Amino acid sequence: MQFQFLLPTRIVMEPGLRARTGEHLAELGLRHVLLITDPGVKRAGLLENIYQSLDAAGIRYAEVADVKPNPRAEDVNRVAEQFRGQGIDGLLAVGGGSAMDAAKAIAVLLTHPGKVEDYEGAFQLQGPALPVVAIPTTAGTGSEVTFFSVITDTKRQFKMSLLDYRIGPVLALLDSDITTTLPPAIAAATGMDALTHAIEAYTGKPANPISDGLALHAIRLIARYLKPAVQEPDNLEAREQMLIASLIAGMAFGNADIASVHCISEAIGGMYDTPHGVGNAIFLPFVFAHNRDADLRRHADVAYALGIDPTLAPAAAAEAAVEHLFAMSRELKIPRFKEVAGVREEDFLAIAEKSKSNISDSSNAKPMNVDSYLAIIRQAYQY
Repeated sequence: MQFQFLLPTRIVMEPGLRARTGEHLAELGLRHVLLITDPGVKRAGLLENIYQSLDAAGIRYAEVADVKPNPRAEDVNRVAEQFRGQGIDGLLAVGGGSAMDAAKAIAVLLTHPGKVEDYEGAFQLQGPALPVVAIPTTAGTGSEVTFFSVITDTKRQFKMSLLDYRIGPVLALLDSDITTTLPPAIAAATGMDALTHAIEAYTGKPANPISDGLALHAIRLIARYLKPAVQEPDNLEAREQMLIASLIAGMAFGNADIASVHCISEAIGGMYDTPHGVGNAIFLPFVFAHNRDADLRRHADVAYALGIDPTLAPAAAAEAAVEHLFAMSRELKIPRFKEVAGVREEDFLAIAEKSKSNISDSSNAKPMNVDSYLAIIRQAYQY
């Protein structure tokens, strides 16, 4: 056996922690940060305590508050060009995966020349990026502890990935109070995103003993707490445990990989701007069903972690898990693929080809080709 596991991110969790953001940044020696967030976070008033703490700590800051879902390359490039040479010494990302991914990409461009497209792929950096501090406002992406940044190249209608250990956040501040404002629909989609991370980390080819333990624990937490977190917004325990589950799932897939669910989800996200968590939730049951005979034992382990009867034989448990995943999406009111805005049958081949070209395609439990992706896409559309 051969594997490596890296987690350079310091993790601090505490209710109301964002009110001490300035203290934590000062401990890192940061004096002038670029705050990256999105309009929803700003409108919700989640930044007020952060502003006050930065002022109290004497930390200067500039702000970019217009990050779009599925952040665009042209926006990342524009922000980097605006702030090059302005003395920025760190990035503070407050938001979901879009804000954190945008911050990671901008952190690269503030120490490297060119555009974000120049650094697509694995380990393309020539040196360090600026340090990133992440405050997640959703319980789903796990981007606060991963080395990935996913950015949409609108010219190609393709979600490209940057992978490098040097873009992982140096500090993740988890404020469990912050998710209390999360709308149920977003809580559902991001929670299913976290579940997909954990399942693909465990069933994918790069899995290792450490990621296995993290992934299975994340699945157990999500199975227990996702539904109440969505259906009972005032259930603080459920919201807090989902934030932990998302973090743990991020640690797992960050040191293993994602796989074909994400390949398809990122393809439709690049073409239709579909919310990432929604895309993952739609395709997770179909890909799980397709993959299960590649490793029945691991797919059965997922089933047992989801709460499927542990006395069932592996094949029966894995089959039961498929229906369980469909049921979760129905209960959480995840739309079906045919209900996604903009979807056209004539695009299915292009979606399949983009899925196959994804950097994580080779990590899937079962080898995939364009035809197998196409079959899953059609199956999901007809469901």
